[in-house]
Amino acid sequence: MSTARVERPFQGVLLIIVAEAILVFNGIIVRELGSDAGVAQLVFLRNLLGLGYMLVLVSLQRNLSLRTSRLHLHFMRAAIGVSAMGCLYYSWTHLPLGTAALLKQTAPLFLPILGLWMLGERISPILRWSLPIGFIGVALVLQPSNSTLQFAVVIGLLGALLGALAKIYIRKMKETEPSRRIVFYFALFAALFSAPFALSDWSPLTLWQWVAVAAIGALSTLAQLAMTRAYHNAPAGYLGPFTYSSVVIATLLGWLIWDESLGTLTLLGMLLILVGGAMTARTKSN
Repeated sequence: MSTARVERPFQGVLLIIVAEAILVFNGIIVRELGSDAGVAQLVFLRNLLGLGYMLVLVSLQRNLSLRTSRLHLHFMRAAIGVSAMGCLYYSWTHLPLGTAALLKQTAPLFLPILGLWMLGERISPILRWSLPIGFIGVALVLQPSNSTLQFAVVIGLLGALLGALAKIYIRKMKETEPSRRIVFYFALFAALFSAPFALSDWSPLTLWQWVAVAAIGALSTLAQLAMTRAYHNAPAGYLGPFTYSSVVIATLLGWLIWDESLGTLTLLGMLLILVGGAMTARTKSN
């Protein structure tokens, strides 16, 4: 008889908020480094250092085995996830902080469509309202006249789509794979995938830039562990609305640090995405 997984909703919510806050701070560091190092180089170094951190954690946790029968799922999750990470890093460096954080959080709008396509999941009736609301918001955010900015928005949306797809692979693995094993294989494969792109356009870094890169690796690994653990403690639909805490944090920090301001239509689009995304995510907990 298998033991039922114990759910701890409050702990899951707390872990999600912590993970999202960490990712926003990572975005700030990525933006500061982006003018000197390419996106591929930052993605590679983040995963290489993350792999080093995970090797230390695995060696300390003696009862954790890296043996798995689901290596193909780890491989696919890493390939998709590292592509999403590249898109995210690009958006961090080319968009207002709050907008970049918001686009990452459009992932719940894509999840039901991907779930129907890949897992045969039923589409809830409420999605007839929540998905159009969310995608109308996306259209409003997509309206900037600056073509460079518009391209960055499209890249951010692509990253969200790929991020949603990666979450489906995590869902497939969560019953048999502990969170540290999932994060370890992601760092391993992601470093291998990104290495050729990084090495083809390498830029030397100063000592302080290496310190910042090390911080990105450590914080990203911590955020991944917190997020993966959160989804072990509570249903994805229950946690979904709380992932939008990053939008509030990022918008506030963008205003405080860089005096970023957002237009009326963009703010309206952000509100619609928040409403549509939260409604969509909540359907999974019903």
